[in-house]
This record gives sequence, C-alpha cells and structure tokens, in this order.
Amino acid sequence: MSKKIYFEHPGLPFEEWSDPDDETSGQESSVNVPKPLYFCSFGSGSSGNCCYVGSAEGGLLVDVGIRAEEIERGLESNGIRMSHVKGVLLTHDHADHVKYVYALLRNHRHLKLFCTNRVLNGMLRKHSISKRIKEYHVPVFKEIPFKMLDFEITAFEVPHDGSDNMGFSIEFDSRRFVIATDLGEITDRARHYMSRATYLVIESNYDAQMLRMGRYPEYLKARIAGGNGHLDNRQTAAFLSEIINPGLNHIFLCHLSKDNNTPQIALRTVRTALEAKGIKVGNAMETMEDRQADVQLAALPRFDMTRWFVFRK
Repeated sequence: MSKKIYFEHPGLPFEEWSDPDDETSGQESSVNVPKPLYFCSFGSGSSGNCCYVGSAEGGLLVDVGIRAEEIERGLESNGIRMSHVKGVLLTHDHADHVKYVYALLRNHRHLKLFCTNRVLNGMLRKHSISKRIKEYHVPVFKEIPFKMLDFEITAFEVPHDGSDNMGFSIEFDSRRFVIATDLGEITDRARHYMSRATYLVIESNYDAQMLRMGRYPEYLKARIAGGNGHLDNRQTAAFLSEIINPGLNHIFLCHLSKDNNTPQIALRTVRTALEAKGIKVGNAMETMEDRQADVQLAALPRFDMTRWFVFRK
C-alpha cells in the first residue's frame, strides 16, 4: 500500500503526494483516501458576498460582491493563483453579489461566468455593467446538472426578490457542498438539496426581535421578514434541527445582518436547537474537542476573510 504524505507547496495547498522512497510507491492503494476540498469566504452580508470552493484540479467563486483585488490577495495568501480559478457562479443579480464580477472577468479572461439568462439580463438592466460580460457567459438551468472541473453543479430555486434566485449544490468525490444565501423561506426543492449536504452554507440573516424593535422603516421590515426576503435565526435553527444527520459535517451561517443580528445570537440560536436534538456541536476550529463533535458550526464574517478550510471527509 502506498504511503501518503500531505504538505503545503506554492500554488496548491495540502496536495497529496506519494513518498518517492517508499518501496510500495506506485502500487494501487487499497484505501480510498478522500480528496481534499478547499473553502474560504471573503465576506458575507449586504456589504458584499464571495466565497471560493476548490479542489486539486481548480476552483470556482460563488458571487463577486467583493473587490477583485481583495479576492486575488486572499487566494494568493493561501497559495492559489487566479489561473487556478476557472469560473464564477452567481446566485442572483443583487449588487452585493455581482458588483465586481465584470472587473474580475475583465482582468482574468480565462474565467467563465455561470448563471441563468434571467440573472444576466437582470444584472445588465439594474447595474452599470458592460454588455461585454456576455462574452464570458455560460447559461445554466435550474435542476439540470453541469460539469466544471471535477465538480457536478446543480442550481436550484430559492425564494428571494431578485430577478432570478438560486442556490448551488456542488458535488465532489461523493460529497456535496451546498450554498443557499438570500432566501425568505425553505421550499421543498431547497430542502431537498440542503438536506443532502455534507457542507452547508445557509442564511441566518436576522433576529426577529431585533428587527421588530429596530430603526428600519416598516416597509423594509416587511420585505426582510417576507417569503421573498430573508431567513431569521429561528427559522434557520428549526430547519437545521430537522435535517441534521450524520452526513452533515459543517454548517456555516451566512449573510448575517449588521443591524439586526450578531454572530453570537445566530450561533447560540442554532446551537441550542441542535443540542436539544442531542447533537454535539463543535466550533469548526479543529481543536481536540471539535474532533469529538457531531457537526461543526461557524458564522461567516461580514467583512473579513475566513481561515482556509480543508475538508477531507
């Protein structure tokens, strides 16, 4: 059996190599070693959204509401060059998800833009984005999987008030990374994909009491709390307590409101609901205590980049 060594090297962190001094090197391994999947978030919230999902073959960005240079610096700090990134997925056409996408595409012409035609047209109609963005566009269709690198990606419908709104299920090495940001309620189809996730990024936008008592005008409060608005902490917690299963390894709460939520409140609400089901919840920090947990839970920062996550199971 070939001995495996994991180490970092420029351009691709934590790549798997065989030991050249191992006499059995080159023989087929009888152990199926999971391929590493990489993830980081550059920002999550109404000020801008973007995250990276990648493998040894390459990676993709989900949304580009963060300045291109910040994304480039963040990736490079983890040994990832932009040439390793092959595409961009867009969840919908709101500015905090698409504001800097054309600048990124223009600077890196090898990239492909994956979104529905309605998202593309809504983006052109609402924002000052060059029509030349069409040169990068590859149309996708909800619930029709498509291949990119070693990923199989499926877009699915979520209720929100953009021109077109979707989450993504990214299947890789018999695991699924699922992201569902900006949704007002959990529909049956969204539930279907999220309940099958190994790693789930899900909105936990607001605390209902903070929103109700806050300074927002009533029309905006109604929009946020409506079926085409956002999920509150208790809705997210109740849903997660329903779908929790041994296959769900990591939960990331995303798109937390600056004015109507805090990471502490969101995490406490979800943790309490999961622990009431007898689930041991870790903090996604890879401590010895976390290794004993059933699921890891973290909140994505609104403005800052997360640490570099390497998923091996």
